[in-house]
Amino acid sequence: MSKPVTQIDYKDGFAQYPTLIDQRASFEVCFVELSDMLPLCAELESLIENRGLTCRVYTQNRIASVLTGLVKSKWGILSLAGIVAHNAFTYDPDYEIGRDLANGRVKVLFKK
Repeated sequence: MSKPVTQIDYKDGFAQYPTLIDQRASFEVCFVELSDMLPLCAELESLIENRGLTCRVYTQNRIASVLTGLVKSKWGILSLAGIVAHNAFTYDPDYEIGRDLANGRVKVLFKK
């Protein structure tokens, strides 16, 4: 049974991220504007890697880009190849950082 994931408001979270990562906790940052998504993920990635941990950053529901390949097969194949290559390159990370663009959330999950 998995532990509950702590939810943090984006505007209040920056002081909490280092402590949560040090505790190897999973957490979800809520109410993230689209324009803040990439800088936030870069900051979280840096905090994780500065502690000697590994991480994978990805966009949740990205498989939808492959489904568009049903209409435009060239782009679907390229998207699938990119996903496979990214997963192979970042195999077995300590943390996964998932960007949920549609809902303004970033999930930071400790995997080990």
